[in-house]
Amino acid sequence: MSEPKPPSPPSGDTYKGWLFKWTNYIKGYQRRWFVLSNGLLSYYRTQAEMGHTCRGTINLATANIAVEDSCNFVISNGGAQTYHLKASSEVERQRWITALELAKAKAIHMQAESDDSGDEGPMVPPSSGQGGGCRNSEIQSTLRTLNSKVEDLSTCNDLIVKHGSALQRSLSELEGIRVGGDMGEKIRQVTERATLFRITSNAMINACRDFLSLAQTHSKRWQKALQTEREQRIRLEETLEQLAKQHNHLERAFRGATVLPPSFSNPTLGNKGGVSGKGDASDEDDDNEFFDAMEDPAEFITVPADPKYHRRSGSNVSGISSETGMDDQSVNFDELSLTSNPESPQPLDIEPVRQRRTRIPDKPNYYLNLWSIMKNCIGKELSKIPMPVNFNEPLSMLQRLSEDLEYYELLDKAAKCQSSLEQMCYVAAFTVSSYSTTVNRTGKPFNPLLGETFELDRLRECGYRSLCEQVSHHPPAAAHHATSEKGWSLRQEITLASKFRGKYFSIMPLGSIQCMFDKSKNHYSWKKVTTTVHNIIVGKLWIDQSGEIDVVNHRTGDRCHLKFVPYSYFSRDVPRKVTGVVTDKDGKAHYVLSGTWDEKMEFSRVMQSSKGENGTEGKQRTVYQTLKAKEIWRNNPLPEGAENMYYFSSLALTLNEPEEGVAPTDSRRRPDQRLMEEGRWDEANTEKQRLEEKQRTVRREREREALKAASSPEEDEAQETGTEASEVSDESAHQDNYQALWFEQIDDPISGEKMHVYKGGYWEAKEQGSWDMCPDIF
Repeated sequence: MSEPKPPSPPSGDTYKGWLFKWTNYIKGYQRRWFVLSNGLLSYYRTQAEMGHTCRGTINLATANIAVEDSCNFVISNGGAQTYHLKASSEVERQRWITALELAKAKAIHMQAESDDSGDEGPMVPPSSGQGGGCRNSEIQSTLRTLNSKVEDLSTCNDLIVKHGSALQRSLSELEGIRVGGDMGEKIRQVTERATLFRITSNAMINACRDFLSLAQTHSKRWQKALQTEREQRIRLEETLEQLAKQHNHLERAFRGATVLPPSFSNPTLGNKGGVSGKGDASDEDDDNEFFDAMEDPAEFITVPADPKYHRRSGSNVSGISSETGMDDQSVNFDELSLTSNPESPQPLDIEPVRQRRTRIPDKPNYYLNLWSIMKNCIGKELSKIPMPVNFNEPLSMLQRLSEDLEYYELLDKAAKCQSSLEQMCYVAAFTVSSYSTTVNRTGKPFNPLLGETFELDRLRECGYRSLCEQVSHHPPAAAHHATSEKGWSLRQEITLASKFRGKYFSIMPLGSIQCMFDKSKNHYSWKKVTTTVHNIIVGKLWIDQSGEIDVVNHRTGDRCHLKFVPYSYFSRDVPRKVTGVVTDKDGKAHYVLSGTWDEKMEFSRVMQSSKGENGTEGKQRTVYQTLKAKEIWRNNPLPEGAENMYYFSSLALTLNEPEEGVAPTDSRRRPDQRLMEEGRWDEANTEKQRLEEKQRTVRREREREALKAASSPEEDEAQETGTEASEVSDESAHQDNYQALWFEQIDDPISGEKMHVYKGGYWEAKEQGSWDMCPDIF
């Protein structure tokens, strides 16, 4: 069943849409079709059931509507019926709340009108505060005033009738007196006028009495109507107040301020594991489709620290253990360092030696049936799938690896830090920043050829330069080394393990990344998280990063645990969320990091910590009291027209720019990649097949030579063990047997694994222009 478009706020008395209803602890939330009409809220399993089966109905006139959090709300009529409902988003929940409140007000109004209108007894309004009492007193005072005025009119009427009768008698007596004809005519006119005056006065008095009778008859109805309007005004004021709070919350979230989640401010609402169940489950006795509405709770929560901790204080909050962990001197320095560092790293104000390009040719719109290529590749390694360039971007994996240095300024600032814990924050932010360029980059980079290299020389412009080399083809592995004049160096070896699963494929980077600082001698290491590309067959491609990273300082024992939260449709968290905690060797927390891997990261100093309430599955979460968060990293905006240029960043646009003096094996010289960038995709596909076949030929020749060189000693061993030499050398035949040109393999003491590290010589060879040792791979 296709998901209906969220309905707009109702213009009439009917409102329909999908909501998730809590059924029981086995099935959890189930999707139901809800219909709001004539003050009644009914629900069905499907829209088709509306004609014959209703699963439940609740009268809003006597119901209470309560909001739990951004998506959840509860409707109850006093205990007999309780619906725990969840909308798909905060906007959709607000639409339903507005519709329900309006329907409830109309239901109350209709019920008031149906009451007996002849009830003369004074109405006792519901207890609704001092404002309602003042309004009822004013109404009663007005009615008393009207009644008094009508009584005055009645008295005047009696007087008019009395004096009018006396006047008529006197006129009658005058008629009996024999007078002239003119006098008799005038007396007759006066009598007629007196009679008309009496009739008019009586009519006016009768109208006033009718008005009083009607006012007293309808006084109860008027008071009920006024009370209903007042309650509706109060609800609107509460709604406006709630909207103002939500607006404030969104502003704080936009600024990156850490706020207390709803589950902490009201644990009873967030705890689904209470004794009492949620609502009735009479309609949930058969199997149906389950829509997951639960989410992974946060491992910790943060609250603003007490204002006294903005200045050093020796006292501790009662019941909370002190976690400051630094002496007065380190605290004072930390405060200074937080304020001295700019909130957002900016590029160095150094005029570049060379004007780099800002555009590449726009991406052509070539259609290709992906399923016709991928349907026979399910379960295979992504690197072994023969993909045409239509699904690539005109960069190699080596160039994508060099893009990790997009925000090199974070390492420049880390090199200046005196505190190893603060330095850890910048290294962790650099780790997160390397994923920011991937959010829209759904194109697959070119698989580097064995021996292919890529240099990124920004020494005069930015103070660093790096070199990558493809050191293995099966499994594909690339080694990367970067050094900076600012006192840091970076090295990594990444091996990609990838699987295609039909609807998505996952890329699991294997290998260690290490960063060293010359001044402090701090040595950091971490690994990358899993990248998943969704909607391979149907829908728009989108990328998500998920997993956990431990950044470790091997000299001090400091550690930063980063968690990349996977995207969930039902999650209330912002997409692409990242959280982290910086701890020392004793496990004491000093900084909390939060943000998103595509936009920005912030860090805040931890002043106190304590164990909070239990979350799901009995896990106890830690509550950190922190100072005001500081922005440590923000992504650079994409260049204009990036959607037509593969969503390349400003740095990525320059990576494949032709440059003189680079090695013959540099990715810039790769012909199929260059043809694709120029928009000549048919020629690029042909050239790509030629290069791959050339690489396979060279590899087969290398394997034959390795097998021939190893045949003699293996035959001697085979005679003693009875094993065929071909079996002994089978494993070696499937190895690349390639010796990297600029990197050498060592036993890494940090990771305990073999790792390729830069052995030197490349930049010297570039200065001399001597590339005789480079293989012919293109």
